[in-house]
Amino acid sequence: MNEEMIRKQRKAFVRDYAIMAAALAIMLVTLLVYPDRVDGVTTASWNFFTEMMMILPAVMVIMGLFAVWVPREIIGKYLGKASGLKGILIAILLGTLPAGPLYIAFPVAAGLLKKGARISNIIVFLSAWACIKLPQEMVELQFLGPKFMALRLVLTIVFIAIMAIFIERVIEWSDKRGTKAREAK
Repeated sequence: MNEEMIRKQRKAFVRDYAIMAAALAIMLVTLLVYPDRVDGVTTASWNFFTEMMMILPAVMVIMGLFAVWVPREIIGKYLGKASGLKGILIAILLGTLPAGPLYIAFPVAAGLLKKGARISNIIVFLSAWACIKLPQEMVELQFLGPKFMALRLVLTIVFIAIMAIFIERVIEWSDKRGTKAREAK
């Protein structure tokens, strides 16, 4: 590892812990202001923590197997730079199939990104995981009707794709600006 990479990792490590410390400080101040909420907050926090500890190890094992078994070329072919509309549709499909909380999708998305998936396809995948679930669609169909469900689904997919492409372009533009600034030094 070169020194630049080590410096970036340290900076990210400090940033992550600073954010966590700020969140804890805000929580403590809030609990001092509202002491009657301490029981509810601690119960909810403990439940969330235990849920994560039960799910995350399995996700990490699956991600390790994914890293070893799925070749980079396959991800690049179906979700990479040249995947186009096919990549968006595959990312939507991958995001709608699994059931589970959104925090499970982030290690999956990181694995896909490391294997060569396009940023816009990662955003589509995460957004589909958050907004489009097959069980959710069936409940929506039952209670709100087919017209509402179809319209919401189509608009969600269209706007997710537009947002993903826009964010990818902004990130690429930002990276180019950063590269030019470093070259100018």
